[in-house]
Order: sequence, then C-alpha cells, then structure tokens
Amino acid sequence: MNPSHHPARYWHALDDGRIQCDLCPRDCMLHEGQRGACFVRMREHDRMVLTTYGRSSGFCVDPIEKKPLFHFHPGSSVLSFGTAGCNLSCKFCQNWDISKSRDMDTLMDQAAPEAIALAAQQHECASVAFTYNDPVIFAEYAIDTALACHDHGIRTVAVTAGYMHDAARRDFFAVMDAANVDLKAFSDEFYRKVTGSRLQPVLDTLRYIRHETDTWLEITTLLIPGMNDSDAELAALCAWVAQHLGPDTPLHFSAFHPDYKLADTPATPLATLVRARDIALRAGLHHVYTGNVHHAEGGTTFCPHCHAALIARDGYRIRDYRLDATGRCPDCQQIIAGRFDPKPERFGNRRIPISIRPTH
Repeated sequence: MNPSHHPARYWHALDDGRIQCDLCPRDCMLHEGQRGACFVRMREHDRMVLTTYGRSSGFCVDPIEKKPLFHFHPGSSVLSFGTAGCNLSCKFCQNWDISKSRDMDTLMDQAAPEAIALAAQQHECASVAFTYNDPVIFAEYAIDTALACHDHGIRTVAVTAGYMHDAARRDFFAVMDAANVDLKAFSDEFYRKVTGSRLQPVLDTLRYIRHETDTWLEITTLLIPGMNDSDAELAALCAWVAQHLGPDTPLHFSAFHPDYKLADTPATPLATLVRARDIALRAGLHHVYTGNVHHAEGGTTFCPHCHAALIARDGYRIRDYRLDATGRCPDCQQIIAGRFDPKPERFGNRRIPISIRPTH
C-alpha cells in the first residue's frame, strides 16, 4: 500500500457491496478505487483509506490572529499547515488551489505527527493550526498530530467549516484547544447552491463545540455582496449565535475578494462590514470584529461592561494590551471571555514559511 494511504475511520460496508464514508453528511458511497467528494478519502482493498496522511501543502508560522482567533492567547505564534482537497465546493474559495487540488504532487512536504510537534516546539510556536483546507477531511492525521502536540505542551487549533457527522465530531474536537468555524451564511439555500452542503450540520457542530467541549470557539462569516449580506439574514445569524452560543462568542465578519468561480463578484465594501458589526452588537453580541480590511474599531477588543478598549490591533499586530493577569478589564474588573496569558506575546504581522525534516 502507498505509505501515505493510511487506514481511515468513519466508514461502513453496505449490503450492495459498496462502502459508505461516515465522516461528513455527504455520505459518499464508493466502489473499489473510487474517491469521495473530498478526493482524499478512497476505497482501497475493501476499506477506506486517507491518501494524504503525513503529506502537506506547506508549513508556515503565523500570528494566531490570522486564523482568526482574537481571544485565544493573543499575540502568540502558530504553526499552520494543510493538505489538499475539501468536502465542500464553495464557489468563493480563497484557497481553491489547495482545497480543490486533484494533484497529489502539490503535497511536497512530508511530516509525521511527531515531526510537526517537534517543529512547533523548535520554532517556539504556542499552537499548531490545521488550516488552508478543511482538516475534517484529514481527521485521522489531524487527531494524531494533535495528540503528539499535546505530548509536547503545544496547543491545537482547527480552522474548519464544521461539516461533519457526530462520531467524527466527538473525536476531532476532543483534541482541539480552539476552533474557528466558518459559518458561511444563514441560509440553507446559500449552503446548497454556493457550497454544495447544508446549513444544519454546521449549526449542530457549533452547538456541540460550545456546549459539549472545552474547545474555545470563534466564528467567521465571509460577507459576499448580494449573496449573504442582507440585514435580515445578518440579524437572523446574530440572533442565533446570541441565543444558542452565547453573547461572548466572538464573531468575525470578513471581506470577500473576487476569486475562483466568483471572480466577477465585487469585493466587499468596508461599509458592509461596519453595518454587519452594528447589527451584531445590537443583537447583544459582545465581541464582533471586521477582517480583511483596515478598520481600527473592528479590530479592537472592548469590555462588554464599561466599553473600555482592552486590546487594540493593527492588522495582526497588538498595539495596546490592557487586560490584567487574570483576563479582566482593569477599569471595571469584568472577566473577558477567552484564553489569555498573564503577559501576551508579541509575534506581530510576520509570516515565516518553514520546512520540516521527515522523521524515520
């Protein structure tokens, strides 16, 4: 067997001779040699294998704010990597060259879970992030890497669309310290027509993370002009977050830039992000941010009680940090939701590509 073809979990045999993948709600049913919609999970010799185990599209040290995570050890560095493929088919994908890749030769970097953990330690990264493409589809690799990271005191972060079944969801988030979940819209029609998936499983994942795990949760919604940015849809999304996840759940509204199959769609104006943020704040959410634009107010963490500016950011760089050693507002003693350090790191806006030497 190909060394990168790792035995996969989350599948069962069907009476008609096919096997069904149980990782995500696509429920792909495969004959011998066929691949699922994600392209990386494959039937081989009457079992399911993951074809990208131990292979990556590249490694980079980033600021944690780039994930984006604003309430999870601000200012710290994170070793980011992904593989190839995706279980969604978003027409607006900003990483389509990776997530839509059908060329396994793009996965030039090889690294076992232990090697990634050691590299994070060597580069003084506080966390490892599974990102670029959706880590759900390489769950076995991500879970093994997360376990290795925890053995070395390294935290783990998932950047995901959250489109997965319950059994995989339980195993996956049991080893994730933080997650940023893309809530791509608040319309099942948008999910079906634009992403090739459904809304409800994503909402199920969000509720599960928030109420059944210790994983720190933040949400990102990419606003696409004329597609998911109406006042009514934004109000419904924010009301759902406030009711089901709580007002302390950070919500990031990010600007769309023309790409992939929506190359002719205009970029998101700053005014749209500001309007969305105002709607969210009126809905009672405490921490609402704007991304992919320069907007000082939308990058600042405010105290939900006295409204003092507590963490001011310039892009991904922390300009001012006023939380005390216990994560409280120094003016009114309000506890700010999140995972904070007594003294923040200052990794800043850097992006450092690295290579990882394979272990044998």
